Amino acid sequence: MPTTLLAPPSDISLNLALSLISASVAPVLLLDGDLCVLAASKSFLESFDVGPEDVPGARLADLGTGEWKVPQLWSLLKATAYSQASIRAYEMDLKSSRGRRRLVLNAQRLAYGDGHGVRLLLSIQDVTDARASERQKDDLIRDKAILVQEVQHRTANSLQIIASVLMQGVRKVGSDESRDHLRDAHQRIMSVAAVQRQLAGSDLGDVELRGYFTDLCRSIGDSMIRDHNQLSLRVTVDDSIASSGKSVSLGLVVTELVINALKHAFPNDRNGEIDVDYRAHGEGWTLTVCDDGVGMPDGSQAAKPGLGTGIVQALANQLGAVIDIADAKPGVRVSIVCTPKSNPTS
Repeated sequence: MPTTLLAPPSDISLNLALSLISASVAPVLLLDGDLCVLAASKSFLESFDVGPEDVPGARLADLGTGEWKVPQLWSLLKATAYSQASIRAYEMDLKSSRGRRRLVLNAQRLAYGDGHGVRLLLSIQDVTDARASERQKDDLIRDKAILVQEVQHRTANSLQIIASVLMQGVRKVGSDESRDHLRDAHQRIMSVAAVQRQLAGSDLGDVELRGYFTDLCRSIGDSMIRDHNQLSLRVTVDDSIASSGKSVSLGLVVTELVINALKHAFPNDRNGEIDVDYRAHGEGWTLTVCDDGVGMPDGSQAAKPGLGTGIVQALANQLGAVIDIADAKPGVRVSIVCTPKSNPTS
C-alpha cells in the first residue's frame, strides 16, 4: 500500500495532496497541526523501516524507535505549521537502526481555508552517501596538498645539497673561469631553492605577493649580504595576489635581478640600497628592481648578455611582459612590465 491514512479525506484539495504523496518516489509525510501523520509515502516507510500498521494515529516523534523525537526539529515544524518559520534545506543527523544518517528536510504549510485545519507537507532527502563522498574528496585534496608541500620541501633541500657540492668543486678547480662558472651555477641553484622554500611554506593556490617577496628577499639578503648596515634590501608591494605558477616566475625574476645587483652594483664594499617594487595597474603589472650602485658601464648595450639576463628574458616572455633597463642616476633600474594586452596569466 503506497500511502497510509489516518482517516479518509473528503475534500478535493486533500485528495490531491494524498495522490501526490502516493506517487512520490521520495520520502514524504503529510502532518497535521499536532504533527500527527496523516499520510506517508511508500518510500518513507521503506527508507526508515516503518510499517504501514504503525502509521495511523501516530505522531512523528513516535515513529520507529523514537529517533524522530528531535526537539529542534519539533520546534521548527510547529513554528512552520503556524506560519512563524519555514524549513528550507534543513540538515540534521538521524540515529536509526541503519546507523547515523544525514538528512535534508523541507516543510511546506498547506492552507485550505475550509475548516480542515493545518496541514504540513514534509519531504526528506537522505544525503548520507553524498556527504561521505564530499568528505572523502576533501580528504584526498588535503592529502594531495600535503604531498605537494612535502615534494617542495624535498626539492628545496635537494637543490641546497647540489649547491653545496658545486661549492666544493669551486675550491678544487684551478681555472678562474671554471670557478666563476661554478659560482654562477651555485647562485642560480640557490635562487631556485629560495623560491621553492618560500612556496613550500605557503598554502597552495593563490599567493599573497607582499609577504612572498618580503620573505624571499630576506632569505637572499641573509645569504649574500655580509653587512646589512652597508647594503640594504627594501621591498614595496601592493595588495596583489597571484597564482602559484605566476608567483614562481616572478620569484625567479626577483632573485635573478637582486643577485645581479648584489654582484655588480656595489664593488669595493660600496654602500647602497636595492629596492624591489611591485604594482598592479588594472589587468597589468610592473615589477621593478632598482639599485643606487655604480650604474651601467660604458658600452653595456653591446655587452654580451650573461646567463642571468637570459633567464630573466625567458621568464619575462613566459609572463607576457617586456624588460625595460634604464639609468637610475645613480644605479640601474630594471622594470618588467606587463600590459593587459600582453598578459597571458592571472
